[in-house]
Amino acid sequence: MTDTDTTLQPKKKGLTRRQKRTLSRGVQYTVFAAAVIAFAVTADWGRLRNQFAQADIARQMFPDVITLALKNTVLYTLSGFVVGLVLGMVIALMRLSSVGPYRWLAGVYIEIFRGLPALLIFIFVGVAVPLAFPGTEIPGGTYGKVALALGLVSAAYMAETIRAGIQAVPRGQMEAARSLGFSPAKAMISIIVPQAFRIILPPLTNELVLLFKDSSLVLFLGVTLEERELSKFGRDLASTTANSTPILVAGLCYLLVTIPLSFVVRRLETKAQEAIR
Repeated sequence: MTDTDTTLQPKKKGLTRRQKRTLSRGVQYTVFAAAVIAFAVTADWGRLRNQFAQADIARQMFPDVITLALKNTVLYTLSGFVVGLVLGMVIALMRLSSVGPYRWLAGVYIEIFRGLPALLIFIFVGVAVPLAFPGTEIPGGTYGKVALALGLVSAAYMAETIRAGIQAVPRGQMEAARSLGFSPAKAMISIIVPQAFRIILPPLTNELVLLFKDSSLVLFLGVTLEERELSKFGRDLASTTANSTPILVAGLCYLLVTIPLSFVVRRLETKAQEAIR
C-alpha cells in the first residue's frame, strides 16, 4: 500500500467529550425513569394509602400537632441552640488560647462530644446527672434537660465552626485593633468575633436544622403529655390508632421547618460566596 492510499483512507473518529457526557446523562435519566416506573407499577398504593393517608386520623391531630408538638419541638431546639452557642463560643476561645491546659480541655471536650451519639448524651443527662448530684434538679425540668443535652452535643460542633471562623478573619484585623489601644480580649469581642460570625452564619444555621431533628430524642428523658415533641406525639397517636398516618403528618411538620431553614442556609452560602468574590 502506497503513502497515497494511506492518506486517502478516512480517519476513524470516536465520540467527542461532549457526546460522551450527553450519552452518560441520557443513560442516567433512563435508569432513573425506569426505577420510578418500576416503583409506581409494583407498589401497592391501596395499602399505602390505607396505612399512611387516612384523612380522618390526620384531622384529629390538629390543632394539637401545631400548638403543642411543633411548639415544643421549636422550644427544645432554640433552647439547645442557645446553650450550644454560648458554650461553643467559650470552648472555641479556649481552643485558641495561649494557655496550654485550656487548649487541652477544649480539645478533649470536642473529641468526646463529637464522638458520642446524641442518644447517649440524653441518657447521661437524664440518668447520670441526677445520680451524680443527688437532691439537685436541672432548672426548667424537661425543657432544661433537653436544652442541656442538645447544648452539650451542639457545642462541640459549634466550637470548631466558631474557631474556624475566627481563624478565617485576617490577622491584620487584630493587629490594627491592638494599634488603636484595644486589649486582646476587647479586640476579640468587638472586632474579630463579629466578623467571624458573618463567615460562620451558614454552618450555624445548618446546625440549627440538625438540632431540630435531634430534638426527637427527648422521648428518652420521659416526658408528660404536655411536653411531647413531634416524634413522640406522632408515635403515640400511631399506637393508639394502629395506623401510620400520624407518623407521616409529624414528618411533614418537620419538613415545614427544615425546608425553609435549608433554603436560608443556601441563600446565606450564596451571599457569602458573592461577598468573597
